[in-house]
Amino acid sequence: MCFPVILNSAPDGMLGGVKSDRLLSILLLLQTRTRVPAAELAKRLEVSVRTIYRDVDSLSASGVPVYAERGRHGGIALLPGFRTDVTGLTSDEARALFVLAAQGTHSALGLEGAIGSALRKVMAALPAPHRPAAEATSRRILVDPVRWMATPGPAVDLGDLHTAVFAERRLRLRYRHGGETRPRTYTVDPYGLVAKAGVWYLVADRRGKPRLFRADRVAAVTVTDEPVRRRAGVELADAWETLRREVEQRPAEVLVTATVRRSRLDMFLRILGPQLAGPPGEGDPATVELALTDVRDARALLPFGADVEVLTPGSVREDLARVAAAVAERYGGGGHGAAPGS
Repeated sequence: MCFPVILNSAPDGMLGGVKSDRLLSILLLLQTRTRVPAAELAKRLEVSVRTIYRDVDSLSASGVPVYAERGRHGGIALLPGFRTDVTGLTSDEARALFVLAAQGTHSALGLEGAIGSALRKVMAALPAPHRPAAEATSRRILVDPVRWMATPGPAVDLGDLHTAVFAERRLRLRYRHGGETRPRTYTVDPYGLVAKAGVWYLVADRRGKPRLFRADRVAAVTVTDEPVRRRAGVELADAWETLRREVEQRPAEVLVTATVRRSRLDMFLRILGPQLAGPPGEGDPATVELALTDVRDARALLPFGADVEVLTPGSVREDLARVAAAVAERYGGGGHGAAPGS
C-alpha cells in the first residue's frame, strides 16, 4: 500500500510549523525500521518521550496507520505494507539534499553512481519552483574534506570493510599499527565507518571498549559466523563521539612558544592551526603557542625555515637544531649533490 501524505495541510494548524517537520521525520524513520523505541525517537528528534506519544496520536488522527506497543520490546510502528509518497519539501531542504553530491565520500564507498541516480530521482519529484535552486547548489557548492597541504595517503579499498560492517557479524582484522611492519590480528564488533578530514576509520568495540582502526592500515578483514556484540544502546555516533573526545582532549606534553613572520602566518595557521593553544599575538613577527604531544612534533616547523623561530622550551630548540645541522651536513660541499668543480 502506498499513500500520499501532506502533513502541513491539516486543519486547525494541528500539524503545522515545527511539529509538521517532526511528524514527517517520525514517518520517514518508521518507514525504514520495523519498530523504533519511543526513547530512540525522542533522542533523535530532541523532544521528550511524552511528546513522541502525542505525535503518534496526531499521526493516527491524520490517517496514518501508526501504533505504539508498550513493554520491554515495544516501540512505535506502522501497519505492515504501509508506505507513503512524502511531498512538501521546502526550497532549503531541497538545496540541502543536493549538497550531498559534493561530499566526496560516495566514490570511496562505491556509491558515486547511486547518489547521482538518487538525486536525479529527487530532482524529478521536486516542485518545479525548487528545481533551479537545487540544481545550482550542486554546481555552486563544493565540499573538499581534505585539509590543506595534507600528505596524500595510500589508496584505500573500502569494499570489503563496507560490506563487512553491514553483515551484523564480528570481524577479524589483520591490522598494522603506525611504526610497525607486521600486522596484528584483532576480533572486533563493528559500529560503522567514519570519514574524518579525508581519512577513513573503522569504529568498533574490542573487548567491550571502543577502538579506532584506520582503513588504510587494515591488511585483511574476515566476517566471522559470530553475531556482533555491540554495547546495548550505543550507536555509531555515540562511539565516535567518545573516541573523538579522547583524541582531542589528550593532554599536551610540550607547550611550545614561537614567533612567526606575519607574511607566513596564514600558511602557518592552515597547517598547524589545530595545535594552537591560543590566538596568535599582534605585531610582526606574531607570537604563537602550540600544544604538542611530543618534542619531535615540532619538526613540522622546519619547512618554514627562518620565518619561524621557537623560543621555548630548550628541548625543542635543541632537537630542531640537531635536525637542521644534519640536513646542512647532508647538503654541504663534497656530497653527492655537490656541483661539478665546486
